[in-house]
This record gives sequence, structure tokens and C-alpha cells, in this order.
Amino acid sequence: MKKRLLILGGTGDAAELAVRASQIAEIEVVSSLAGRTQQPFTPKTGSVRIGGFGGAAGLAAFLLDRPIDFLIDATHPFAAQISANAAVAAAECNVPYLMLVRPAWERVEGDRWIDVAGHSEAARALLGLSQRVFLTIGRQELAAFAGLDAIWFLMRAIDPPALNTPIPNGKLLLARGPFSLEDERQLLLEYHIDTIVSKNSGGGATYAKIVAARELGIPVVMVQRPPIADVEQVADVEGAIAWLVKQL
Repeated sequence: MKKRLLILGGTGDAAELAVRASQIAEIEVVSSLAGRTQQPFTPKTGSVRIGGFGGAAGLAAFLLDRPIDFLIDATHPFAAQISANAAVAAAECNVPYLMLVRPAWERVEGDRWIDVAGHSEAARALLGLSQRVFLTIGRQELAAFAGLDAIWFLMRAIDPPALNTPIPNGKLLLARGPFSLEDERQLLLEYHIDTIVSKNSGGGATYAKIVAARELGIPVVMVQRPPIADVEQVADVEGAIAWLVKQL
């Protein structure tokens, strides 16, 4: 009888992991997507559920009712709440649990980063520093910058913000990475951007903007990742597959 793996997904890594795990004969894959984006990274194999679980208790009930034999959290590095819920639920249900956490970007020579702990701090960091800002933090955090009336924002997100969400003055671009260095450089020049605000998401899909900022001498207000639970972690899909095989 096959063992059932639940992947908490929505990222490219999660979709790749679902394909790779499905190639293991002893594994049945179930992927869960939060449903926050209109066009998420949907796995091309296995079954898919969309929507929240109702906190740690709801996820624990799902783990037991399905039942789930292994749990891998491959969500976005900033999806702190679902990761916290997963750690609690897995421990309560005694389900082997792994986090796939892509490495954060690291500062290199030429980078002009201003490290901040959250989006409110990022907004404060722009005061007196910036006039034209490239805001690349997704649609859910735009309200934190809505009161900065003296600054013009170029905002890039996968989906438009929800109705009645306060957003800053500027222009909204809807696009999904990966983005090329040439395109990112041209974007910064075309809109006369003097500062970038970015989450330290890691990975290659959106790193080109960081390289372009380095080349052009543009400062980056870098929102650091939230803390995560002290659980077993790997940095890539290969590591997750190796962990899974060891569990069988």
C-alpha cells in the first residue's frame, strides 16, 4: 500500500517536488495550495486541494483523517503562519515533517542593502531617502506604503490587490517571474527608480532585480524573513527527495 505525502505548496519548488515524489513507486502525492493567487504553481501530477485548513487544529485533523504519512512544507519563505501551523500539527500527529527552505540571498560587494524586519519598517526607511520606488513585495503588503504620498511607486505583483485595499500612488504591473537581467535593468531606467523594496525571497526567479540594482548603484530596502520553527530543513528539491526516500 502506498504512503501518502502531503506537500504544502504554491511555489515552483513545491510543484517540482510533487513531480519528483510521484516518480517514487511507494508514494502517493497530495499537494495543498493556499489559493491566494489566481494562477498558482499547480503541480502536474498527484491530487491537489485548494484553500486553508483552519489553523493548526484543522491541519492536524486533515493529517489524521486522510491519513497522511509524511508532510513537507515547501511554501514561500514568508508564509510564516502556515509553516508554524504545520510544525505544530505534525508534532501533535507524530507525522514526519520537513521544511524545504530555499536559501536567502546574501549581500555581495556592490550591494547597497538596508535590512529591515518588516514592511512597516521598510516604509519608514523610505522617508527622506526615495522619490521613485520599485515595490516588489506582492499585493498583500501594499497598504503599509499607502500613506507615503510624497513618493511614487512602481508596484509589481502576480495578481491585483483586493478591492478597497489602500495602495500607494503610482503604477501597478501584473507579472510573474522569472525576469531577465536585461528587462529588470530597463525597467529601473525607464521609470527612473531610485530605490527598490524587496522581500529576501531567495531563489533565481526574481534575483535579476537585485543584480540590476547593484549594477546601477540603487539601494535595496530588504525585508528579512520571519523566524521559522526549529525543525528539520533542506535547501532544495534534491534534499527533500533524499529525506523522503529515507523515511520509506
